[in-house]
Amino acid sequence: MALQDEFDFIDQIKPKRVAQSGLIAGIGDDAALFRPTSGMEQIICMDTMVEGVHFTSQTMDPFQVGYKALAVNISDIAAMGGIPTYYLVSIAIPRDWNETDLLSIYEGMAMLADRYDMDLIGGDTVSIVETLVITVTVLGEVEKGTHLLRSHAKPGDIVFVTGTVGDSAAGLNLLLHNGKDHSFSEPEKTLIQKHQYPKPGVEIGRLLSTFHRVSLNDISDGLASETNEIAKASGVTLLIDEDKIPFSEAILDQYKDRALEFALYGGEDFELIGTMAPSDWDILEKKAKKHGYALSKIGTVSEGGPAVFLNRGGELHKLEMKGYNHFTK
Repeated sequence: MALQDEFDFIDQIKPKRVAQSGLIAGIGDDAALFRPTSGMEQIICMDTMVEGVHFTSQTMDPFQVGYKALAVNISDIAAMGGIPTYYLVSIAIPRDWNETDLLSIYEGMAMLADRYDMDLIGGDTVSIVETLVITVTVLGEVEKGTHLLRSHAKPGDIVFVTGTVGDSAAGLNLLLHNGKDHSFSEPEKTLIQKHQYPKPGVEIGRLLSTFHRVSLNDISDGLASETNEIAKASGVTLLIDEDKIPFSEAILDQYKDRALEFALYGGEDFELIGTMAPSDWDILEKKAKKHGYALSKIGTVSEGGPAVFLNRGGELHKLEMKGYNHFTK
């Protein structure tokens, strides 16, 4: 392992302050101990990022790897309408990673954690032969009875999405063709920023949790996959209008012909897609606009077997639940 002293490394990544009042014992004991908040349901999620599968030295530096490893988990908490509170990190370190780069990974996570008052409360550090593997577990909480699930969609609902979609896949495409040290144009930098520094939708997720019935999913694998997950969990059919899918000026400037492909199958936008009763839409729109959250109504929910269809100029095309691995294209 690249580390000369594992215990010294742990001391270096140990947080200097505690953000959550419910934390009783964090790093430094056999296990973490915390006090759940009264009246709240607890949320837990975990994701793994593998070098060569989810990132390479061509696409992200260590700080960005750490930031994104935590961001993708916070996004899952956001999709439940929750508040992120704690995180744990298990990292398998190959011989060619040095301590400076490893500390940079934790610094990337810490920057994002500070934004949401999260505490690092544990994890594990082991050696591995070749590629870096980082697994992050995030805990969160949401008020009892307000959690958002994929299974909440009903016929007659509208389908909505936050922000713009396809940007992250477009940014990754630029990085794979040019490398992260290339001199990019401003529109290209915008797309790359979306890939390297995704912003979890915690705030809009919290707003959505105040409505009586919302289904929600975060966009990790593209619109085609995420809408199919909602359709399957709720036992409904989703109809998506192609001309209502929100695209950024940057992606239309750089990849107008591929924007739809990136949105449907590219993934890693970590925006939120969901459904809600049409009677709540106007209220949500006004509240979202007040807080500066971008929302777009992109379709409707109908009765029928679990399926998703894309309306392209009046013709319906079934969207299969699939994505693709960018690094094997």
